Amino acid sequence: MSKIDTSEIRNGLTIDLDGELYTITEFQHVKPGKGGAFIRTKLKGVVNDKTLDKTFRSGEKLYSVRVESHPYQYLYRDGNMFFFMHEETYEQEPLEKSRVKKPEFISEGLVCTLMIDVENDKVLYAEPPAQINAKVEKTDPGVRGDTAQGGSKPATLETGTVVQVPLFIERGEEIKVDTRTGEYIERVKTD
Repeated sequence: MSKIDTSEIRNGLTIDLDGELYTITEFQHVKPGKGGAFIRTKLKGVVNDKTLDKTFRSGEKLYSVRVESHPYQYLYRDGNMFFFMHEETYEQEPLEKSRVKKPEFISEGLVCTLMIDVENDKVLYAEPPAQINAKVEKTDPGVRGDTAQGGSKPATLETGTVVQVPLFIERGEEIKVDTRTGEYIERVKTD
């Protein structure tokens, strides 16, 4: 951790605030007519996903933390532990389920992002990519003419997650899913 001044605040900077890591998503320098200048910030929790509004006095000292993201391939799950492997060094990293975001979208072989606090050499969390391709394991057959427009039905993916898909999607097809919202995007074309 390095000490920085409020003049070094910028979007994307990760800071340690009361033992929790936060990333600055917005900031605004304010110079009122009376009194000292201050900086209004919006912070997003790196691990806890909390959103905070925090005001810092001009010249106040903060602790900056260097956080990096690295691609790791998901290997397997053993009870409450998820095992990931670095693609270049083949080093394995076990993580508790509580530190894996959206575990319902993670399947064997998927390349995920691990966020690492470089100074403490500590893995903060793992998350799947924003979009994944997944095979439909189970869904009811769609019946034409059931709806006036589009329509959707539940489909169980190979990961065990249930998503809503259009009526034309059938069992065994591969679809693209947005992991942030859990919504169907499109059918994956196979050549």
